[in-house]
Amino acid sequence: MNSRSSKRILALVGPGLLVAATGVGAGDLATAAFTGSRLGVAVLWGVLAGAFLKFVVNEGIARWQLATGTTFLEGVVRHIGRASAWFLLAYLVFWTFFVSAALMSACGAATHAIIPAFDDATRAKTVFGIAHSALGVILVVLGGYRLFERVMAVSIGVMFFTVVLTAVLIEPDWAAIARGLVVPAAETVSGPGLSWTVALVGGVGGTVTILCYGYWIREEGRDDASALRDCRLDLGVGYVVTALFGIAMVIIGSRVSAEGQGATLIVRLAVVLEESVGSTLKWLFLAGAWGAVASSLLGVWQAVPYLFADLWSLLRAPASRRGESAPPNSARRPPIDTRSAPYRIYLIALATIPALWIGTDFRTVQKTYAVVGACFLPLAALALLILLGGRRFVPARFRNHPVTSILLLAAIALFGVYAWLDLHALLGPS
Repeated sequence: MNSRSSKRILALVGPGLLVAATGVGAGDLATAAFTGSRLGVAVLWGVLAGAFLKFVVNEGIARWQLATGTTFLEGVVRHIGRASAWFLLAYLVFWTFFVSAALMSACGAATHAIIPAFDDATRAKTVFGIAHSALGVILVVLGGYRLFERVMAVSIGVMFFTVVLTAVLIEPDWAAIARGLVVPAAETVSGPGLSWTVALVGGVGGTVTILCYGYWIREEGRDDASALRDCRLDLGVGYVVTALFGIAMVIIGSRVSAEGQGATLIVRLAVVLEESVGSTLKWLFLAGAWGAVASSLLGVWQAVPYLFADLWSLLRAPASRRGESAPPNSARRPPIDTRSAPYRIYLIALATIPALWIGTDFRTVQKTYAVVGACFLPLAALALLILLGGRRFVPARFRNHPVTSILLLAAIALFGVYAWLDLHALLGPS
């Protein structure tokens, strides 16, 4: 394959792969592995269900943007109410603090497991975490979108190849895997196993980061209805990769037993793999885990400032009447400039301020981050039912199909239960 063909393929499926690389982090790895250790491969169907429902939500976000020329955030603020911009801004800042600290901590822990350069694990986590954050800022500021896209493509290649290969090399029961993909076993839909299944469905594939897709397709020049087919294709590729990655982690978790959470569980899982299977698989798995958390950090550093800059622009714009139709092309706000002050300021803030908490006990922080992220998904699905469900805002061919509306309702219900379970865990005993 020549360089020109590779660039065309990357341009076509790149944004979808960015969704996969950014959405899969240490929490997703741990959730899948932990659920696999509890329920085995009988719960694999939950990975497929979660990836599919997130595809439905993300496809709706893309469909709105291509139909109206406005971002999802602009649609919410314009049609649901200007007060929602303040709510979303507060939500974003709160979420950013926790996710940034968790990602730096995870990158530090994963790197220390590969390069034990320090005797003190807390110091190693802090030093390596800050180094990853600084490198992320440099790549975003100096490299631009194209370098970011290429680095992320390499990262997802590393994490996908190594983790899936690890799952294959542990020689799982392929017949049991086939059953687990299509037949919901009783223990996964009732009793104590139900909460683990819901956590798996809601926890694999990202939460707030699905909004970033709209800004990436703008970078690729997809700005009208003719790009909808390409968006569905590359989102499909992205969520297939996400599902395969989650399946591989459940398989690995089903073969070993490890305790912990987040990056700590991943490191312990690598040790157990070495003891039970061999050192080669340990290093393969650690390389894949590092690729997952490092690419997630880079994706958040590059894309989340888009969200802040978008909300900042909306809050500074003159107030408009609720329900007002989207402005014509000539009056639409220009794409977010990554050299603008709001983008750069938020990038620096998310890369520095949370670093103060890398070395602390992060259990409560991780729980809080999980709750905040989980709450976003049912709210996003509800907004899509409003924006794309009637005749007021988009042409007929962009409105929700009845099946799509049913799936969005299912997403509200399922992700709502996931958020409630996370909230209960946060408020319950530590």
